[in-house]
Amino acid sequence: MKITVCKNEHDFDVTAAWRIIGQMLRKPDSVIGLSTGQTTKNMHAIVSDIYKQYPFDTSRVTLFNVDELTNLPRSYAGCCYTMIVDQLSRNLNIPDERFIMPQTISDDYEKECRDFQTALEARGGIDLQMLGLGCNGHIGINQPGTPFGSETWVSPMDPIFEERVRRETGVGPEHELGGLTLGVRTIMHARHIVLIAKGEHKADMVRQMLKGPVTEDIPASVLQLHPNCEFLLDADAARDVMDMI
Repeated sequence: MKITVCKNEHDFDVTAAWRIIGQMLRKPDSVIGLSTGQTTKNMHAIVSDIYKQYPFDTSRVTLFNVDELTNLPRSYAGCCYTMIVDQLSRNLNIPDERFIMPQTISDDYEKECRDFQTALEARGGIDLQMLGLGCNGHIGINQPGTPFGSETWVSPMDPIFEERVRRETGVGPEHELGGLTLGVRTIMHARHIVLIAKGEHKADMVRQMLKGPVTEDIPASVLQLHPNCEFLLDADAARDVMDMI
């Protein structure tokens, strides 16, 4: 188990950004999975800034996001497709055919799940998967209780997150929302995983993830079993696990 602790938020963002850039430089045809949210916004900006200053070949890189919202248009700023386009793929000149994402609106989400997973497998599988840590221990949109054997599927949203999305979009409760996500089993097949967490509000969940048992109640705990997973933390998030360094 590799744990990297950065002294502050800025160092965390720079270190995380270089994990993505380093993968692209080492393997120019890398398949790289991203995550969206407050934890990743700054690191994506740093990747974009470095590319702008020191351009490198991205023509063969494939990007995707670990999850996507369902039953909402891509015009919604909170859709993962839109965030990755705005924050990263457009800035890196990634060709459209190399940004693999499911549709946000579909009449057959089971097919969207199959097509998404098949497209990644056809590219040779995932070289690097960046993962955020949910406050309840979720990875992707695999909420507590998700079977470890799950593959790509449509999961319910976290209720707090769903409430925010409905507030921002004006979508009422009669309109079903969810999240199409790589399942836990699919995530574990990635050749390299970097789990990122920053902020004191993540400290307790980091402790449970790393020191607690491997349990479906804390989906992120399964990463203890991955042979090539780095847990990248800032000092605040690492507060309760410093004895493991």
